[in-house]
Amino acid sequence: MMKSGDELKPVEVFAGTLWEASMVKSLLENVEIEAFLKDQMIGTLNPWYAAPGGANPVKVFVSLHDLEKASIVVEEYKNNKKES
Repeated sequence: MMKSGDELKPVEVFAGTLWEASMVKSLLENVEIEAFLKDQMIGTLNPWYAAPGGANPVKVFVSLHDLEKASIVVEEYKNNKKES
């Protein structure tokens, strides 16, 4: 059984450019999932400091409690991105 404190543990659900991460954060918030960005400033100015090789430097985090629902939203975003 999960401890109540573990439900609030932040987990990464997406990594990409600032634009992509902001879009995913907005999509998550539209379905009432609280999300936050990590490394949005350093990932934009110096992406190689935030991620190896500078690839996908901005991360989106949600609480562990919302992980399952958030994963569905992120997967839909990725699928729609592939189709475009």
